[in-house]
Amino acid sequence: MRRYKYPVDTDQFQRIREDGKVYVDKTDMMFELVDKYQYVFLARPRRFGKSLLCNTFKAYFQGQKELFEGLKIMDLEKEWKKYPVLHFIMSGLKNLTIPEAKSALELYISDYEKIYGRNTSEVSPGKRFRGLIHRAYEQTGEKVVVILDEYDAPAMRLLYDKEQLEAMRMMLREFYQVLKDEGAYLKFVFVTGVTKFSQMSIFSELNNLTQISMYDDYSGLCGITQKELDTVLRPCVEDYAEALQISTDEAYALLKKNYDGYHFSPNSEDVYAPFSLLRALDGRNSYHYWFESGTTTSLIEHLQHYPIRTALEYDGVEVGINEFNVSCENASTPMPLLYQGGYLTIDSYDPVLKTYTLHFPNLEVREGMVSGLMPLILKRSIADGNSLTRNMASSMYKGNLPGALTALRSYIAKIPYDIITKEEWDDREGRESFYKLLMYMAFSMLNTLVDTEVRSITGRADVVVKTKTDIYVLELKVDDTVDNALSQIDSKGYSIPYEADGRRVTKCGVSISSEVRNIVHWRAVAADGTVIDEQRFDKQ
Repeated sequence: MRRYKYPVDTDQFQRIREDGKVYVDKTDMMFELVDKYQYVFLARPRRFGKSLLCNTFKAYFQGQKELFEGLKIMDLEKEWKKYPVLHFIMSGLKNLTIPEAKSALELYISDYEKIYGRNTSEVSPGKRFRGLIHRAYEQTGEKVVVILDEYDAPAMRLLYDKEQLEAMRMMLREFYQVLKDEGAYLKFVFVTGVTKFSQMSIFSELNNLTQISMYDDYSGLCGITQKELDTVLRPCVEDYAEALQISTDEAYALLKKNYDGYHFSPNSEDVYAPFSLLRALDGRNSYHYWFESGTTTSLIEHLQHYPIRTALEYDGVEVGINEFNVSCENASTPMPLLYQGGYLTIDSYDPVLKTYTLHFPNLEVREGMVSGLMPLILKRSIADGNSLTRNMASSMYKGNLPGALTALRSYIAKIPYDIITKEEWDDREGRESFYKLLMYMAFSMLNTLVDTEVRSITGRADVVVKTKTDIYVLELKVDDTVDNALSQIDSKGYSIPYEADGRRVTKCGVSISSEVRNIVHWRAVAADGTVIDEQRFDKQ
């Protein structure tokens, strides 16, 4: 018997509250925003609860007090005044031509003109919007609330078509400019999006738009924080654990591994992806949901404009804020898109150097990125990649590390030579970068079946694989010796954290030759230094 109803099929606040679905209360932060600011912009990845937040603001400003019974805002709001609310869902304009997008926007406006009337001398979307705000104010006696959800959706498809992008921006700018000009008639303006376009490009002179996207105080405004999962959602996690026949602690660890890890400011709360987390709780599983509806396809369309494998090479990169938080239309790398789209997140912040380290937030995103890009980068089918991971996982579960490395060696042998350019191949760093990327993808895919930690592909390879009985610590070297690989494991203390674990610890050095383009030597040793297995291959 299911005890909880999850909002997996709706972002409508009213329906969630009336149907008794699980709702995580953010209304105290909403009240604070309205009290502090008139214009607010929030950027968050797709499927992160932005539309639900917009619908909650709408219900609040429409004075639907009954929907907020039992929520934090009831202790804060005393008046519950009703304001005219103009709510535009701009995602309805994406994938349209400029004339089609203009017509769709005018249709949105006409829906409100049925309520507040229209002056036929107002022709363009901007002029009609301006008139709409004036009439709504005059007829109600209250200032107007404007909510723009996914403001950037109409322009994202045109990001690499400068002529069409400029035409779309001009149409949107004329509409958005009204928000600046009519501030005297506006109570509150709330704008959401995925990506950050430069203010001048779309919002023109709307320089009073407060961007709270990287404010610590609002890092948990969208999504589900660790604190919320530990408190108000703990009964849901307990129910989840019971259904999976695991302990509550194991359930928390499983959810954290797959869906946690998002950080949106220097001192951000730990945030879970709500779309995936709620579906996992509802479905009582640990499936990966975030890439379900075309995310990979959309991402790849953008990445086609850059060297595609650089998307994976940014996992672990260190950057300054100006490097990863620039407007997408001005970016020379895919990094801003990857960060703003939620594929990379802030892992740590150095206040002295003012640098951020970015990583894939969790297994769900990393596995989705690797599985989506591996066929394009290595020119091998998804079926080939799945076969590799099954063979490697099966061997490791049986304690057969040589079998797993043999499967990997066989896979590498079938990769076409032309996936790396001659210029890259002639450069030692280029060769090393390619093989580290290859190993990163292989072990990331393996993580779908066994517990794998891939530290970073920007530095020396460092891979840890865990099964119920064994822990394998692997160091991968390109055009270098197994001795040096094993020495690094010891000198860096890679295996020390696992010595008290209780499972058998095996250290393994793997040598890859760029001459033969494959693994040529490995040696596996026990914690006490005893050689368990060693294999060399002819460089023929």
